[in-house]
Amino acid sequence: MSIQPSGIRKFFDIVTEMKDAISLGVGEPDFDTPWHIREEGIYSLEKGRTFYTSNAGLKDLKIEISNYLKRRFGLEYDYNNEVLVTVGGSEAIDVALRAMLDPGDEVLIPQPCFVSYEPCTILAGGKPVIIELKGENEFKLTREQLLDAITDKTKVLFLPYPNNPTGAIMEYEDLKPLVDIIIEKDLYVISDEIYSELTYGRKHVSIASFPGMKERTIVINGFSKSYAMTGWRLGYAAGPSVIMAQMIKIHQFAIMCAPTTSQYAGIEAIKNGDADVEMMRDAYDKRRRYLVHALRNMGLECFEPYGAFYVFPCIKSLGMTSEEFATKLLHEEKVAVVPGTAFGNCGEGYLRISYAYSIDNLKIALERIGRFVENYRK
Repeated sequence: MSIQPSGIRKFFDIVTEMKDAISLGVGEPDFDTPWHIREEGIYSLEKGRTFYTSNAGLKDLKIEISNYLKRRFGLEYDYNNEVLVTVGGSEAIDVALRAMLDPGDEVLIPQPCFVSYEPCTILAGGKPVIIELKGENEFKLTREQLLDAITDKTKVLFLPYPNNPTGAIMEYEDLKPLVDIIIEKDLYVISDEIYSELTYGRKHVSIASFPGMKERTIVINGFSKSYAMTGWRLGYAAGPSVIMAQMIKIHQFAIMCAPTTSQYAGIEAIKNGDADVEMMRDAYDKRRRYLVHALRNMGLECFEPYGAFYVFPCIKSLGMTSEEFATKLLHEEKVAVVPGTAFGNCGEGYLRISYAYSIDNLKIALERIGRFVENYRK
């Protein structure tokens, strides 16, 4: 099979075997899952709630997801027909593609982006069409880029915002010029909004909230990033009932249902977790500003990210490829970052650095990175 392994895991696997190494490579919150959420999971086990749930998920969880999407983003979904609980956002992406694509359908994938979009498209029988985003546009998708990529075979557009790996966001004025094109060309959108709660000084806007877009958009979200619940493997998709019905069938035969314990914990998270989200977002924001400032002081060009928990500095001035920089940094200074090329060829010349780590770890890592940059600038 031509699909390559994840470029993120390559460096993660090395650093786990390296003494005194610091990893800034994996996009995983360093916070523990808040106690009241863990407690609810424990309580569900104590009460013997270890059964299968319905395929689409616990009714109470779907109700809370619907309430949350309306409360936070103005999106209204019928919990009974338009919401599916999945094994993380990753399963939701996979199932959406398998439900929507016919063999040979083209899927527009703006890159740099999350590593699974392209392989999942191929596995679903689709044809990935890459749109290379540009640093000078702050890695936002433009109207012109979208128009240039559309053919008569185009069926689905990925909108990966807030973006992993760049930290870029698409605000209302950025999304609006795309809506008319999407409707006119009769495209569907998979809007990956897993980082929707992690925006800084900007309010997240879902393209599904625009007139005419809800009926052609699958919103992907989950609990991993917002509530520090990565290992619980809990996500969801919301969209038109006709598509969700097909997604539920695939999910039914491939997965059965999301983990029951995680679903009970998810109810508690989404009902009573707003304060936890705010606390973690404030901490990430401090780290974000600290990291951007430090990288710029090293002489590395770095646009300001307003979403997720990554920065995407440019290292072209050092005359190394992204892979070369990341490999040498790991072996010489014991700091793991991810080459930009792990997220698409247009990531060449950039690195993804996660700030989902403590300030103490960031401080040590930045001292090492600064020393490395200084040595290779001479």
